[in-house]
Amino acid sequence: MLGVILLLQTLTLAIAGPATSPEYLPLRVAEADGHFVREGLNVVVRTTRAEPGAAEALVQGQADLVATSLEAMLRFGPRSASQAPRLVFGLSAAPPVALLVPTSQAEVVKTVTDLPGTRVGLSSPGAPEQAWLGWLLARSGLTLAQVWVVSHGSRGLVTAVEGGDVHAGLVPEPFASRLLNDGRARVLVDLRTPEAVRQALGGPTVNAAVFVRADRRPRDRDLAAFARAVLSAEQRLATAPPEELVEKLGKRVAGGDDFAARIETTRSMYLAGGLVSVEQVKQTIALIRSHQPLPATSRVPSPDELLHVEPLRRLSAPAAR
Repeated sequence: MLGVILLLQTLTLAIAGPATSPEYLPLRVAEADGHFVREGLNVVVRTTRAEPGAAEALVQGQADLVATSLEAMLRFGPRSASQAPRLVFGLSAAPPVALLVPTSQAEVVKTVTDLPGTRVGLSSPGAPEQAWLGWLLARSGLTLAQVWVVSHGSRGLVTAVEGGDVHAGLVPEPFASRLLNDGRARVLVDLRTPEAVRQALGGPTVNAAVFVRADRRPRDRDLAAFARAVLSAEQRLATAPPEELVEKLGKRVAGGDDFAARIETTRSMYLAGGLVSVEQVKQTIALIRSHQPLPATSRVPSPDELLHVEPLRRLSAPAAR
């Protein structure tokens, strides 16, 4: 057994917190369920407090791979050309949330253009989905300054929507589906699946992804092994009974009693095959810039330069022939 361990290629992976985030769950499953080890990798996982921390870990050379949002990478990631980030695996098109309108406010808010002057609820101050709210408003010629953004916590937000205490709320899963199924709210904008995002924004996007540094990029064979492990984990998430996953993941990652509901409502959120296109990157960078300019010190790579998905593409090539 010792000999096998010594043969494993060691990689350090920094994942944006919290540990319960559904966008990064395939990486947690790949670690806990042994998918990395089966691919010959010893992946040492670190959890950062939030998405900017993961991007900064790449800057500081503290990780070989980091999982964070594209926006966080552009705002807080490497600045120099030699250290430029490379996206190697896509996870989600957007945060798995839906902008819901309480049934009691349905006559007040019918479209995004009705939001100025209203109360819009979020789960927490500065939550990642707040940027997407800004982008949605910007597409309609509006700004965040025109709405009253209030934070309630995840469960408090559900209560606020149920009671009509907000005019709209960016509600995460599984709470969004629960409110819709109970008839307590209707969807104004759906960001919960890649296809829903495409319909809402008029094009494909990418949010959570795995990045490496250009000057410290792991070997392509190791990136391919990493991708196989994550794709295997995504398949496990799609088919395994939730109780089996809880046993592997533990309470820190699985969270509370709503894990089964979270799994059921987020199984369709991941980007097919982990692949990200130039068009997805272009569309997302345009959204980021429409909400808030990037820092003057930011060096934004071209979409072609940013992507390094050749090892991933080669994995799917035999099946395509």
